[in-house]
Amino acid sequence: MRCLSFKYLAWSASVIFPAVFLVGMPSPAAGADSVWQQPAPQDVRLEGGEIGRRIAVTVEGNILQLNIEDDFLRPFRQRNAGGGYVGLGKLIDSVVRFAAHTRDPRLIELKRKVIAEITATQEADGYIGIMKPEARMWSLWDVHEMSYLVYGLTSDHEFFGEEASLAAARRLADYIMNRWEAEPDAKPGGGSITVYMAVTGLENAFLALSRQSGDAKYRDFTVRFRALPAWDARIVVGRHGPIEGHIYAYLCRSIAQLRLSDWLPDDRLWGPSRAALDFLLHREGLVVTGECGDHECWHDTQAGTINLGETCATAYLIRFLDEMLRRTGDSHYGDVMERAIYNALFAAQSPDGRRIRYYTPFDGPRSYHPGDTYCCPCNYRRIVAELPGMIGYAAPDGIAINLYTPSVITHHLPDGAAVTVRQETEYPRTGTVRVTITPDRPREMALRLRIPQFCEKAVITAPWLERPLERSGGGWAEIRRRWQPGDTLELALPMSLRYVKGRRSQVGRVAVMYGPVVFCLSRAAHPELKDTDLRLLTLQPESLEGPFPNDAVHPGGMACRVKAWGPGDWYPHGSPRFTLTLTEFPDPQGEATYFHVPDPYDPRFVDDELIVPAD
Repeated sequence: MRCLSFKYLAWSASVIFPAVFLVGMPSPAAGADSVWQQPAPQDVRLEGGEIGRRIAVTVEGNILQLNIEDDFLRPFRQRNAGGGYVGLGKLIDSVVRFAAHTRDPRLIELKRKVIAEITATQEADGYIGIMKPEARMWSLWDVHEMSYLVYGLTSDHEFFGEEASLAAARRLADYIMNRWEAEPDAKPGGGSITVYMAVTGLENAFLALSRQSGDAKYRDFTVRFRALPAWDARIVVGRHGPIEGHIYAYLCRSIAQLRLSDWLPDDRLWGPSRAALDFLLHREGLVVTGECGDHECWHDTQAGTINLGETCATAYLIRFLDEMLRRTGDSHYGDVMERAIYNALFAAQSPDGRRIRYYTPFDGPRSYHPGDTYCCPCNYRRIVAELPGMIGYAAPDGIAINLYTPSVITHHLPDGAAVTVRQETEYPRTGTVRVTITPDRPREMALRLRIPQFCEKAVITAPWLERPLERSGGGWAEIRRRWQPGDTLELALPMSLRYVKGRRSQVGRVAVMYGPVVFCLSRAAHPELKDTDLRLLTLQPESLEGPFPNDAVHPGGMACRVKAWGPGDWYPHGSPRFTLTLTEFPDPQGEATYFHVPDPYDPRFVDDELIVPAD
């Protein structure tokens, strides 16, 4: 990828970095009509694949196993807390979306029951929450809790047409507006952290409510009172002071700005998004696994220890990339999204679906969050419920396929036509994707296939093509033709194992990848490494082989093998002491991802294709 223009952006009060913007760096779309549209949840059917499996285990192994009565509902009935957070609105939103996607009667009944229980607690002034009266609004996280309740209830109206849920959402939103407008100088959280962090989710909830209710006052509140167009936050590295560098809060509000820009064309609404992308893709803000942040906040050291990659940040990064891709058509965002999904996101959940992590380091042991409430478990469920909508999109002139996974999706184009797209594939274990296009009638349109940047040359074959089409990695393969019902094509995305060079604190080390998948080393699977510092292992690069089928992490998974010298061994002349089996990064026992090598300048090692350094 090339670089275009230069300008200066301030990341902190004392340090200014020159920002190099990618070609195609986002500019305001020409209104909502130009935004690529996600399919409705009920129009997506997953037919296997790891995305489909994760959705299934999140429903069966997590949501349907929760003690919702004691852990989620009881605090709202008691309403005697002076602080704290549950995340019930996030849970409602995820259950609503899973119910809409699967049409599982158990989920439909669950969302009805939970919503009936929580709306029964709504007080005369509209309040729904866990706080005692004197702690409401201004105690830390109360507005945050209420905002996601507004969002979840609004989602119930969006996907199921429930008017009672919309009415409850409006009353709760009115409570927030009335209280805050009566005390405009009051700060939720008491000023201990940035206000936008303390009320994370408010603007997105109000924009969704305005769209569903048709009442502009909720949108106007985000513009007039919350000054959303004027928000121009800095990228602050590290966790200090009022926590300005909180990634989840930053990306959440950036998404709200993008959504507002569909109604209100204003270039200022794109500023924080551009700054985030510049930091992630040019300034070492993104690590090889598709994660960002240390201890919830921006970091650029490339270290990957205990507090790497808050799950909320991963969820909102994926959601942010989806919003960017649909507004700009830039496939680079799909490449990063794919990396984050198959590594950062899926590693944040146990393979059986039951447990969820707060952080997912790539260096050192990992741990699970001890409970089912709070931000990370609830945001994990939400983003997994949204994945079906990110597989493909309806553009004004046709269809774009973003994620390759076995599926059947019916897209509704702006002119009312319906086009069904079937994918048959074992991606990312293999790079072959068979696509069947079935429009409701023969029609002229464009089909776009995302070609990942790791693929040197993609090949498309079809019975209706005179000769194969070839496309280098990066961008879209676009085919414009008159499509007949049942037209098929085959996309080949050649993949091989590759060594990706580490950066900054990982210089001189390499990670092993295959397509979008990062591999890791499990000490538990290698008893001979019980007392070995994994950072001191040295790989023998030429011994790498695979990948081969391996179900240790999930059905249909893969692994690879490589030989390594131990700490202090006389490499490269001595024989390697160990034969290592590297598994996919979501391996719950994974402890090492980057490895020392004899020659850090070995020409076989490649740069991470997703990153364009600023220097």
